[in-house]
Amino acid sequence: MIAPTIAIVDYGLGNLFSIRRACEWAGMSPRVTEDGGEMERAEAVILPGVGAFADAMKALESRGLVSVLRDLAAAGKPLIGICLGQQLLMSESLEFGVHKGLGLIEGTVERLPAGNGIKVPQVGWNKIAPSQGGDWRGGILEGLAAGTYMYFVHSYYVRPSDPAAVLASSRFGEHDFCSALEKGNITGCQFHPEKSGRDGLGVYRNIARLLRQGGLDSK
Repeated sequence: MIAPTIAIVDYGLGNLFSIRRACEWAGMSPRVTEDGGEMERAEAVILPGVGAFADAMKALESRGLVSVLRDLAAAGKPLIGICLGQQLLMSESLEFGVHKGLGLIEGTVERLPAGNGIKVPQVGWNKIAPSQGGDWRGGILEGLAAGTYMYFVHSYYVRPSDPAAVLASSRFGEHDFCSALEKGNITGCQFHPEKSGRDGLGVYRNIARLLRQGGLDSK
């Protein structure tokens, strides 16, 4: 069986080694790259990220990758954002000011609320659950049970304008937030599946399966 090729975007702010290893484990052929041509040739693109939103956008812009990622998404290329990578998919972020994102999914990036003994950032394990009326069948979370624990490290979260884009939600204190999203060929997760044990690796296995079936757009 031919291994699906997947490009992992290297712009200086990603957990590249762990993601590459997870892709290899799932039977994919990963390429860590900052070359737009190699991303275009791959069957899918992963946009990772750790750190500040504005710094990440500047790093993408300095490498000429903002237009590349927008063009690939518009052409129907499967694009998966992880942690900060999911946040970069949005219209704008409110982290230390207002900063424009890739604009692939309409919505904002906002700070997790603190208080009542709850401290930000969230670091550690938290449950994910299907959004109201949501369905994980056929997507990157297929096979996971509601209440599955995933590993998070973040202070900000995405708020899509369209509730239908919310694939999974999680609770932080008394606040529910979007922990995974999906819209057409664009998918993202706030948690780190590559750091989330066997269930997290199952996300990469689902990506590989979907690519062999022809793409990630299951809607």
